[in-house]
Parts: sequence; structure tokens; C-alpha cells
Amino acid sequence: MTNKHNFENPHQKAAKVIVPEIIEQIKNKNARYTITIAGESGSGKTETGKAILAELQELGIQSVLLEQDDYFVLPPASNDAKRKSDPNWLGPHVEVKLDLLDKNLHDAATGAEEIIKPSINYEANSVKNIKLGLKGIDVIIAEGTYTSLLRNVDTRIFITSDWKDTLPYRQKRNRGNEVNDPFVENILSTEHKIIAGHRFLADFIISKDYDVTIIK
Repeated sequence: MTNKHNFENPHQKAAKVIVPEIIEQIKNKNARYTITIAGESGSGKTETGKAILAELQELGIQSVLLEQDDYFVLPPASNDAKRKSDPNWLGPHVEVKLDLLDKNLHDAATGAEEIIKPSINYEANSVKNIKLGLKGIDVIIAEGTYTSLLRNVDTRIFITSDWKDTLPYRQKRNRGNEVNDPFVENILSTEHKIIAGHRFLADFIISKDYDVTIIK
């Protein structure tokens, strides 16, 4: 089943379809609810997560967003250098601490009042651990390329825009001059192959036009 709403903000458009479908599950769960948003670089994962967070807040439900980018083993510049020196340094179980993100989700879902999580500083190319308070938080949203693989999840969302579809957005943000680097484009092509099948794990699929398909 596909639902379409006409809203100016495409991320809000998707959130306004998804949230009503899961709101009763959130309210009826006797623990914190967990959501993941997966997709390729530039597909709008963070923006969609923030839109869902805002939609839930309007309903009196407090949420927090965890970003997979914070869970990379190495900070951004170091990770790029490692990728170039080691062709095997790519993928969810190599360069990302998915086990730690899963643990953070599990701890949050089972009532922890705070979690210790990494935080990346792009400008300083550094990472440090921080405390994230969860008092009053009802929903944890985790976004990132590989988050479909996380275990402690109630609802999975997958955005289908591929690395070619996302080029205009990546040109606009142009982190580290990424769109002019053939090596980065090759990485994105490889990531596309890695996660192509992850859409079949999803409860909601968001198209490149931000129409939402609800998987029943």
C-alpha cells in the first residue's frame, strides 16, 4: 500500500505517513520504542529522522536521534585514508561499530537513564565519548547506511534513493569535496551493492520522491 501526501517538505511528508501508522505501537509498548532509518549517502536519513522526531514531539512523545556517522571506528579524514590504503576497509562490520550502536539501542530500550556514545567532530577529525541523558525519552531513532542490520529495532525504514539519485544533494553539501573524487564515487557504488537487499528488511519504504510504501 502506498500513501501520498502533498507537503512542501518531503521529509515531513514521509513522517506524516509513518508516524500515524506506528503511534499506537509506541504508546502501547511498555518500554522505549526504537526506529531505524537506512539508505545511501545523501538520501535524507538525518532529515527524515528529524522530521519523525518533530512529528512525535507534536504528539507529546519525546525522541532522540542517534547518527551512525558517530559510530565509525575512525574519524572522517582518518577513515577516508584507511579506505584508500586498505581495500577491505569498507562495510558495516569493518569500519562501523554496529555492535556498540546495537548495545546503545538495547540499553535505551530496556530503561537506561543514560548511554555512553561516541561523538564525531568533523572539523577536528576526532572522536570522543559523551553521555546522552534519556530521562523522559520515549523513542530512539537511529539513522545510517547500515542500520537495517541492527537487532534491537521495532520499526525499520529504508530510503531507496541510490548514489546517483542523491548526486544533487551531495553536490550541495560537498563534504570533503566528495563529488569530485572518483574514489568516493566508487565507494558509494560499492555501498549501494552492499545495502541493496536491505530494503526487504523494512517496514516502510520511502521512494526517491518521498512517497511511502507501508509493508504489511
